[in-house]
Amino acid sequence: MNTMTFAGAAASLGYLALFWWCGWMLARRALPRDGAEILLPMSGALCTAMLAGLPAVFALGLGFTRPAALAAAAAALALGLWALRGQKRPPIPRPGKDLAALLACLLPLLAVTLWLLNTHVLYARNGAYWCGQSTYGDLPMHLAFIKSIAVRGQFPPLYPLLSGNEAFGYPYLSETVSSVFLLTGASLKAAYILPCVPALVSVFGSLWALGRSALGSRGGASLAYWLFFLGSGFGFVYFLGGGWENFTRIFTAYYETPTNYVQENIRWVNPIADLLVPQRATLFGWAVGFACVYLLWRFAWQKERRLWGWLWLLAAPLPLLQAHAALALVILAGAGFVFALVRGPRTKAAVLPWLGWAAAQAVVWAPMVFTQLMTGGQTGGSFFRWHWNWANEGDNYFWFYIKNIGLVYLLILPGFLWAGRKLRELYAGGLAILLLAEVMLFQPNPYDNNKLLYFWHMLSCLLAAGLICQLADRLKRQAVKAVLVSAVVVLGCVGSVLTLGREWVSEYQQFGPAEVAAGAYVDENAPADGLFLTGTQHLNPVASLAGRQIVCGSSLYVYYHGKDYYGQAELVRQLYEQPSETLLARLGVDFVMISSWERSEYPALNEEFYASRYPVWYSADGYVIYQVTGI
Repeated sequence: MNTMTFAGAAASLGYLALFWWCGWMLARRALPRDGAEILLPMSGALCTAMLAGLPAVFALGLGFTRPAALAAAAAALALGLWALRGQKRPPIPRPGKDLAALLACLLPLLAVTLWLLNTHVLYARNGAYWCGQSTYGDLPMHLAFIKSIAVRGQFPPLYPLLSGNEAFGYPYLSETVSSVFLLTGASLKAAYILPCVPALVSVFGSLWALGRSALGSRGGASLAYWLFFLGSGFGFVYFLGGGWENFTRIFTAYYETPTNYVQENIRWVNPIADLLVPQRATLFGWAVGFACVYLLWRFAWQKERRLWGWLWLLAAPLPLLQAHAALALVILAGAGFVFALVRGPRTKAAVLPWLGWAAAQAVVWAPMVFTQLMTGGQTGGSFFRWHWNWANEGDNYFWFYIKNIGLVYLLILPGFLWAGRKLRELYAGGLAILLLAEVMLFQPNPYDNNKLLYFWHMLSCLLAAGLICQLADRLKRQAVKAVLVSAVVVLGCVGSVLTLGREWVSEYQQFGPAEVAAGAYVDENAPADGLFLTGTQHLNPVASLAGRQIVCGSSLYVYYHGKDYYGQAELVRQLYEQPSETLLARLGVDFVMISSWERSEYPALNEEFYASRYPVWYSADGYVIYQVTGI
């Protein structure tokens, strides 16, 4: 089930290469005078946006099927040829110091992140699938979404973790970017990881590009890059006392790291270990969102008004990749528009590009927001409610952020005062993001407001890096400069380095051989639209490995997606402990799975009811699946 043929591998790699080539061609067309250090991340961003958008557009008429994937490939090829046709442009400059500086930053973290994805996603060993600490919880959900969209082919997709016709209400384009590779013949693991490559290039490279333009130096851009992706607060202090055993807990305990230690109110996680690797909406939202912020900077503050159409094109799928990234972009654009009006001139030539971009973006975004994201049975008022002070539980407001974010937070005010006017104006938008994230929730879990807060933090890292570089430039002795910058990097990054070390060595068996075998059998033999009664465990082979719909999934997922699942969960219990043919028929259950988990969770389980009425469809290693209907 998690293997692929040579033809499937070649087709999947070719599909990705086509979209990335198209992204490169479009990036060259949009930014004809920029070098590879800008075109590389922009090509990754445009590749990601097209992988999300083009198959979805054709799936509206063809379903999420192979013909839709082929039509999307044809459209990507046409776009690439259009971007190439008739170009009269200067050649790309030879690789220089900017590209070398970008690659010196990008390549090490890209290698680390891809290795973590390899070991954290369906890592096969002895017939089982293993994962890492950060993917133990959310990975089964993402696998279920990716597999279900490709298996069922319905689009817009239905939520697979509840029975019935439940709308997704979730940014599902962050999953379809992988589902499309299942249609080209990739394995589930390969389909998961392949689109992550251009997305990561965009995330890492776009932040560097923004820093290079906003700070005006390679050193400032590189320092901001390291402070964001490897920056951390002072949580490491909690592991310094108590001897060697206390320190080594970082590498052995479950979620007791210097960047994620809830017992001491440490909540500011490392972006790579806890956001980019396990959270697909964050990865793909940042891939497009960070590049959009870069284009917005050039459009609004560098006055390259011609870029409004390219900004619109790139941002088109953003709400269904990560709604928080779309909101952050709106807030930052609002700040840019206000300052543009204040500075003037208020002529048509100055204002119309703003209005044109806003109107065009609203036309594309409104259907996504109101027909897809604002649906799905929100649980009594758990979305959009007032909530003060993000995830702080008991600390003084400023101390909470000082110990969580550390050096960058301490340097925000002096960095703001020392920054140039344009960067201060951009940061004003960041402050608006901070204020909104501190007073309002946009999802049931307060912690998830960090999806907004990290956009503010990205701009804070620019301020801190700019200040440090200016201070270093005033020092005449190179040795003193080196000591200053080294001290900043060590003090600001030690916690994240330890956290990444923990992720590197972490390993947990996620699906044992019995689960892998059961999932493979369901995947190969069950009808695509078959409904399974299973327990509500989050490690569910039917949902995650076969992509089939189940009556009710884990509360770890359905609750935080705002689903009203309580009645469904109770029906699951009833069907195991007090089953009836009438209830099975009403829900449309086709198969019933009974394993050690169901036998443990439902002590009064009445397996005799099923054994006496329905044939055994699958039985091995403690798993029994009964076929209820004749499909």
